[in-house]
Amino acid sequence: MKALYIASTGMAAQERNVEVISNNIANMRTTGFKRQRAEFQDLLYQAYRRAGSQTSDQGTLVPAGIEVGSGVRTVATPRIMSQGSVAATEKDMDIAVRGEGFFMIQLPDGRTAYTRDGSFERDDTGQLVNVNGYQVQPGITIPDNATDLSISADGIVEATLPGQTAATQLGQLQLARFVNKAGLESAGDNLFLETAASGAPQIGTPNVDGTGNLMQGYLEASNVNSVTEIADLIAAQRAYEMNARVISGADEMMQSTTQMR
Repeated sequence: MKALYIASTGMAAQERNVEVISNNIANMRTTGFKRQRAEFQDLLYQAYRRAGSQTSDQGTLVPAGIEVGSGVRTVATPRIMSQGSVAATEKDMDIAVRGEGFFMIQLPDGRTAYTRDGSFERDDTGQLVNVNGYQVQPGITIPDNATDLSISADGIVEATLPGQTAATQLGQLQLARFVNKAGLESAGDNLFLETAASGAPQIGTPNVDGTGNLMQGYLEASNVNSVTEIADLIAAQRAYEMNARVISGADEMMQSTTQMR
């Protein structure tokens, strides 16, 4: 009976949906996290009677056919790249992006990754790095004896050095934008990688051409809405239960047929 297999695809799809929702909920407190959403498509149909087929020699046509689908599948889990709320941290090297841009991070293998997590530190050489020690691009060195570190909205990094009264510019942060942000590949550690779907990064100065401005002493929170996720979880659970009920019903029908024989 086809209903068994059709309902099983529904159960598998809702299981994947629950996995996506659970990952969103697990990362509610992850800095710069972007929630995902499961998207589905129906599978192929078997046509028992095609709409528009001729039913007589006079040219009359079937107004509506008979088609039975074969179920559902998960086709994508795109990230919703909406802006998360920003929260003050009072830490000089915490930076939030308010806008479209991503920070650029150089990985140990030489590739460039992209992130919305601006919780940066200074390593033993004074380089600005992320929490894993990967260097922020373009590289910025903050001397050990520097004071009054300042990062402007357009990414200019300044600090006061010993023996000087005026601030010294140490570097300029840049941001990357993508035509299709949802096409970025998740690499874990709050990092994303460029793909053919995302397009090449468009690198620019903060506060210019829609890249977004920087906020020193703030971090961007996850954009997960707990109420929405719980509502989606309940809906997915009910859909799973209904598909399981279809399997149970199909089994009872097959049992009845067997008993008749």
